Amino acid sequence: MTSAEGTKDSADFCTDLVRTHDFARYASTLFAAVEQRRGLIAIYAFNVEISRVREQVSQPLPGEIRLQWWTDMLAGAGHGGVEGNPVAAELWLAIREHRLPVERLSRLIDEHQFDLYNDPMPTKAALEGYIDETSSALFSLAAAIAGQRSPEIEHLARHAGLAQGIAQVMAALPRDASRRQLFVPLQLLEQHGSGMEEVFAGKENPKLRAALDQLVGEAREHLKTAFALLAQVPPEARPVFLPLALIARDLTQMSRADNDPFVPRVTSRLRTLWTLWRASRSRVFS
Repeated sequence: MTSAEGTKDSADFCTDLVRTHDFARYASTLFAAVEQRRGLIAIYAFNVEISRVREQVSQPLPGEIRLQWWTDMLAGAGHGGVEGNPVAAELWLAIREHRLPVERLSRLIDEHQFDLYNDPMPTKAALEGYIDETSSALFSLAAAIAGQRSPEIEHLARHAGLAQGIAQVMAALPRDASRRQLFVPLQLLEQHGSGMEEVFAGKENPKLRAALDQLVGEAREHLKTAFALLAQVPPEARPVFLPLALIARDLTQMSRADNDPFVPRVTSRLRTLWTLWRASRSRVFS
């Protein structure tokens, strides 16, 4: 196998990984410029690898070891080489070609250490910090791959990421509650007279619903701000923010009075593609 073929194999592996485990982001790359797709897939595959560590281990220590491998790889340490790891190979290619900030990728790894333990998310500020270094970071990195770097882009990426991150917390609530993991801020629950055990019971009540509704409301405010900021950035940057259309759809559903937050949500891939295609043809993203 030639070096070129090996590189193609790595790219294909990453594409399959993202398509399988993060179809929404995969689908959004189909509407990006051809020259940007490989880099986008690389950072999204990296995110899949990091965010799925909790699901692949039964104890925190093996998870810590896996995350440390990625940290060492980015730092250039010996036992963190890219040989034999197609995601690492593609990530380094994206870092070189698009001058991506390694420290931003390292902080994403650091933040996902929280996933390995069952400590509750303590406050809204802590949740926002977590999302800033994960969902918001991915929007920022995607914009960099599109050649767009500016304070305005960072501002947009932060609000887009907060809207997306909170929506993801809500979507993952059934799974997280079943394994007694809490990403909904404990502070917020207690402000409404609720608590962890009510979440882990998996049954809605008025106090818990009030806390969750407040969180969804805050996500919708971040989304509103993101859409307003999107109009102020160069058109070349807008396609990487297409996932905002999916977030808008999800938050609308989550805001309905008859929505049960403990029932897993299933969205067809066809509907995801349709939502993104329709958004790509609108003035907002062009």
